[in-house]
Amino acid sequence: MKILLTGSSGYIGKRLLPVLVEAGHEVICCVRDIKRFNPPQSISHKISVIEIDLLDEKSLMRIPDDIDGAYYLVHSMSSSSDYKSLEKTSAINFRNALEKTKVKHVIYLSGIINESELSKHLSSRKDVEIELGKGSYNFTTLRAGIIIGSGSASFEIIRDLVEKLPIMITPKWLKTKCQPIGIKDVIAFLSKSLSNSETYNQNFDIGGPNVLTYKEMLLGFADSRNLKRSIWVVPIMTPRLSSYWLYFVTSTSYTLAVSLVNSMKIEVVCRDNRINSILKQEPIGYKESLQRAFKTIEDNAIISSWKDSYSSSGINFNVSEFIEVPTYGCFVDKRISPIDSHETCLNKIWSIGGKTGWYYANWLWRLRGIMDKLAGGVGLRRGRTNPASINAGDAVDFWRVLYADKAEGRLLLFAEMKLPGEAWLEFKIEGDQLKQTATFRPLGLLGRLYWYAVLPFHGIIFKGMLASLTKHDKT
Repeated sequence: MKILLTGSSGYIGKRLLPVLVEAGHEVICCVRDIKRFNPPQSISHKISVIEIDLLDEKSLMRIPDDIDGAYYLVHSMSSSSDYKSLEKTSAINFRNALEKTKVKHVIYLSGIINESELSKHLSSRKDVEIELGKGSYNFTTLRAGIIIGSGSASFEIIRDLVEKLPIMITPKWLKTKCQPIGIKDVIAFLSKSLSNSETYNQNFDIGGPNVLTYKEMLLGFADSRNLKRSIWVVPIMTPRLSSYWLYFVTSTSYTLAVSLVNSMKIEVVCRDNRINSILKQEPIGYKESLQRAFKTIEDNAIISSWKDSYSSSGINFNVSEFIEVPTYGCFVDKRISPIDSHETCLNKIWSIGGKTGWYYANWLWRLRGIMDKLAGGVGLRRGRTNPASINAGDAVDFWRVLYADKAEGRLLLFAEMKLPGEAWLEFKIEGDQLKQTATFRPLGLLGRLYWYAVLPFHGIIFKGMLASLTKHDKT
């Protein structure tokens, strides 16, 4: 079958894509920015890619009219304060575009929405479901709560809290019940639902066998990692305080923390599990889902991470808009050094950030991350998805990868930290030299003052980093 996959570069889409290809489907991948879409080489010749923006009706004309099925895996929970309106408009535009095709079945992954009072986030999911359900095609909604898997927002937030805090004073929403489900089971439900007439024009809750409070989930994670943790729940933490607590302790952005806290006050428990028997899929338990996630991390086999989504920084832009580094009106710190070993230098560049660090004065980088977090930025907690590979669109600490070509020896990063201007950091190997260039385009007088204030630190950090990158380590 010919399948349209929206959200192809997202957390779920990246994992569903190879499953659909393996099942023999012809997949048309919909992406908003083709430069940050990096499908596995093993399937790249079996798919086609189109660039669309769900808020741009003209771009939706690129959707082929001979598709058989479509997946709607698009969410923008923290890309804008007006995301509820934007998500509804996107759903309407998508539905109208599909009405001009021969599509027979559309599948939407939503959130569990069984309570009478919903958060803004879950209410938006419901609105999207209603709008997509008005189409003339067969429509199926799968509603999931907490998704557990390597790189998922839920897993990473739980991991941050448990591994960093031996003692937790927590808000009362930790007593809220939820029904977590493993990412592998989510992908199985999505793939098995396709063209299954028993799922047509219905909605289903999908969840694992365990109904747990968030406190029980945290303690269960601690037990799986052989960590002793104490948790006290207090009633005095307001939603705002809870959001700040989540923001400062974990790698989430503040806008995403607000949405999560508001949703975590609402129970997300499945009404029934009838979809299990329809699709003959029995989800695994919470602890087994954790073990699978740990194994994937240990094997450095993480396919996708929520941190690589722009929602992790609260910004919204296309990579292509910043890939040309400006020169006019900019401050530039350019350094060149001969290379001891081309291969060693290249591998160091491709491993930069995350647990590897920045090769020199890492304590200054951490201090800058703390300052950024206090200013409402992303800080250094995002790390990187994979310690060895890096692609355009990936997050690397408080940078976003704009361009990454290992064969060319060029890596270009764009700063997502809070700055009075815009900043780029480029590494480029030319012959037997490494060119390291930091570019800053100031915003007004404050931007210029900022540059001169940090200039002494640049002299320390950038000089030391270049020396470490070009030096061949003795073994």
